[in-house]
Amino acid sequence: MALLKIDDLTNADRKHPSALHTLKATVENCHWGYFSATQAPAIKVKSGDIIQAEAVTHHAGDAPDLMMDDALKAVWAGIPEDDRNPGVHLMTGPIYVEGAQPGDMLEVRYLSMRPRFSYGSNLAANWGHLYEEFGEKERVTIYRLDSASMQAHGHYAYDFKGKYETPGTVTHCPECERHKALNGVRVPVRPHLGTAGVAPDKSGRVSTIPPGKHGGNIDNWRIGAGSTMYYPVQVEGGLFSIGDPHVSQGDGEISGTAIEASLDVTMQIILRKDFVFPSPLLETPNYFIVHGFDEDLNIAMKNASLDMLELLSEHRGLSKDDAYSLMSVGSDFTVTQVVDTVQGVHVKIPRSVMNKGEPDSK
Repeated sequence: MALLKIDDLTNADRKHPSALHTLKATVENCHWGYFSATQAPAIKVKSGDIIQAEAVTHHAGDAPDLMMDDALKAVWAGIPEDDRNPGVHLMTGPIYVEGAQPGDMLEVRYLSMRPRFSYGSNLAANWGHLYEEFGEKERVTIYRLDSASMQAHGHYAYDFKGKYETPGTVTHCPECERHKALNGVRVPVRPHLGTAGVAPDKSGRVSTIPPGKHGGNIDNWRIGAGSTMYYPVQVEGGLFSIGDPHVSQGDGEISGTAIEASLDVTMQIILRKDFVFPSPLLETPNYFIVHGFDEDLNIAMKNASLDMLELLSEHRGLSKDDAYSLMSVGSDFTVTQVVDTVQGVHVKIPRSVMNKGEPDSK
């Protein structure tokens, strides 16, 4: 199959018939802690269909009076703790895309992301980067979200007693000692999905914690409304799921979590059989962003470098020598996160650099 030039990714034919689907986060439509190639689909859609889906944070129990309603309480009650494994994220789906086969790409256009509640939680966790430096203490900070200003501010904080390990922990904070937090500080709200992806072609359950070529727990705050992700299909139907919603996160996610908050997500899924790419590819209004993962941050950096090299050479028509030079002078490498077992690096390059007509003649 001939690969497309990068310009064609944005301008490809998208005249698909579309239907609107609703995907509620219910016991029947959720799976906790895993992707699976054998998971029964929650819904089936055609290429171009639009889905309104509920993405639920598994940290809602950090302040259940503020971050849970009766529908979410039913999910907590309906999925037993021993069925929340091997990962931690509460996933909605999977979505089966008709005609999707291994080797295809799913183009997921994120159209809108709206907070379900006016509160979110950040946990300084035992898997956080500075856990030992804080005396192995875990602390929860509850943020209040202001939809008018799109800012978050500290509502209160408390120390978590014990070790935060059970997915979907309910902390019973009304019984805890609360402290004021972050007086005078305002954090920009930028809703996004921490975890979303297709089912890997592997037997059994695959943990939601490490990201990979299937997507998963990428934790890039740019995966929000107005962005498009391209996921390499690995099993029939793709089996795409979403979860781990955030309303704000910095690159690195250093404490172990973002501001974790449930989101109502509207997205369009388009089946692409006209190009291939080896890893999750992110398109924003201003950038193309490639991701690399590994337990070793240096190898994650190299993986991101090699995939960006492929993007520029195979999809833009640059020679590899020219692409390597451009990467050094025109792209930015950033640590996405260091707390998900597998560490992440992303590299972004401005679309304006590449969308200036045809490649130079040789």
